[in-house]
Amino acid sequence: MKRMIFTLAATLMAAITLSARTLIVYYSFTNNTHTIVTDLRTQLPNADVARIEPAEEGIDYAANGYAIGSALIAAIRENPDDAASYPEIKPVTVNLDDYDDIIVAAPLWWSQMAAPMQTYLFHNGARMAGKRIGLIVSSASSGISGVEADAHRLIPGGNFVSPSLWIRSSQTSNCHEMTAGWLEDTGLNTSSGITGASVGDFPKVRYADGMLTVSGQFDTLRLYDLSGRLVLTASTGETNVSQLPRGIYTVKLKNGQEETAGKIVIK
Repeated sequence: MKRMIFTLAATLMAAITLSARTLIVYYSFTNNTHTIVTDLRTQLPNADVARIEPAEEGIDYAANGYAIGSALIAAIRENPDDAASYPEIKPVTVNLDDYDDIIVAAPLWWSQMAAPMQTYLFHNGARMAGKRIGLIVSSASSGISGVEADAHRLIPGGNFVSPSLWIRSSQTSNCHEMTAGWLEDTGLNTSSGITGASVGDFPKVRYADGMLTVSGQFDTLRLYDLSGRLVLTASTGETNVSQLPRGIYTVKLKNGQEETAGKIVIK
């Protein structure tokens, strides 16, 4: 029989003492992506943010019908495994080992991920293995499948949440509801800080004979797997979880406007 160890109290205490467990890394040329990230930070106030910048300042990628940007993308397509194919960027001083979740936000260039962001991921994607990865793409109209393919190629060991968030240029100024809904659906809003109820107020959770029992007042319980996929929603005090695979899950309890999150391990 599976044995569940509920480590919520320890997890909550760790979340309170850590400065952040989520990193938002982004590149923005027209500032559409910057606007999206600015809104995102209001919803993930404890997240850290790193902006990718080209090493050479003042480049107009849009000049001559985006000729420079197009050439950079073509070079990467031709030799994606060659570091020389990627444009230089300014150093980014961030320790990826400090984060469980990483949100990558970038614009679409010629159906691919913007070249400067590809450079960062080319050099750092391997260090993101095992982490939850959320992808946000800004584009005028084209679909984002090429950007998703780039992200999976450059972060081969990432646990990508689904779906990616596609925000069109015309939606940028009113993106708040889109980002909020996406964070909720993927569970990426559960690891960057604890809001609402304190540790002492959190309902007690027990496991026995395949049942997860919650004693205390709450409206909704949600469980997310390591990829950020919502695997279970409940609103009653007892829930059958005997069919869940072994592993680590994020549990999120909501009571009115209060939300509290922690980890559970099913062994």
